[in-house]
Amino acid sequence: MTSPVAVPLRIVAVHGVGNSFGPEVSGTRLEELRTLKARAWTRQLTDPLHVAPNRLDLDFAYYADKLVTGPVAQGTGNPDLLDDPLAQEMLAAWARTLGVPEEVSQGHATVPLRGLSSWVARRFDLAEGPLRVFIRLLFREVAAYLRAEDAPERVAARDEVALRIARHRPRVVIAHSLGSVVAYEALHAHPELKPELFITLGSPLALPRAVFERLIPAPQGAGWARRGTRPPGGTRWVNIADPGDPVAIPPQLGRYFDGIALDHTTVISPLFGFHHAENYLRSATTAATIAPYLEL
Repeated sequence: MTSPVAVPLRIVAVHGVGNSFGPEVSGTRLEELRTLKARAWTRQLTDPLHVAPNRLDLDFAYYADKLVTGPVAQGTGNPDLLDDPLAQEMLAAWARTLGVPEEVSQGHATVPLRGLSSWVARRFDLAEGPLRVFIRLLFREVAAYLRAEDAPERVAARDEVALRIARHRPRVVIAHSLGSVVAYEALHAHPELKPELFITLGSPLALPRAVFERLIPAPQGAGWARRGTRPPGGTRWVNIADPGDPVAIPPQLGRYFDGIALDHTTVISPLFGFHHAENYLRSATTAATIAPYLEL
């Protein structure tokens, strides 16, 4: 008798910020790059599990092309401020949540990137140069997605993620960074999808005045009692965040969302690797979360 072949675990992966293939990429080339991303995520997930890549059937939900952020203006305005007023407002909210002193943030009215990145780099022991570039990119993309409830960019990104989940019919959805916000809204907008497991990595879902209050559906309640909820359909939700990841703040999503089964705070990587998807995917905590679905 031959041994039964294990059925690959179907996963849909939802990327975070900084994953754009470029505005000119479309058609066959886009699909080629999406396939390469899927292979990379598969390898990063299977390595710590010590299983072959063919144990996973992973589809990469690419939505970055739906977020039109435009080029950064040159020669106008203050180069130490974000060019998008909403992105600047969100940056100020992030600074408040981090506890940045007013002498650094200038009263949080117009937070200068240079002073803020220097302060955050010292507090979290990060490299300041890459951090400043990342902060600018992060809040431009978050603002592009959350600008309005019915913004075309938001609807298109959410629908693309929902379409990938509907087509692939995964047991597991893994979403990193801004992707956790897009996937959270997609699963709520389409309650028929019902993955068994929803894993959020380095998620900013609870960031007040920038993300949390802008979510669809809106959190319920008032003041400190205001709470979001897990996606419908009995989906199990596991959140994983590095304590040194300043994007995943406030820490412990379970304080702000009902229905989170496990809320892990675990060291993923030192230095600037704090928020990289690869380090979250390769972590022992992520591997332990997926292993039961591979019957390991």
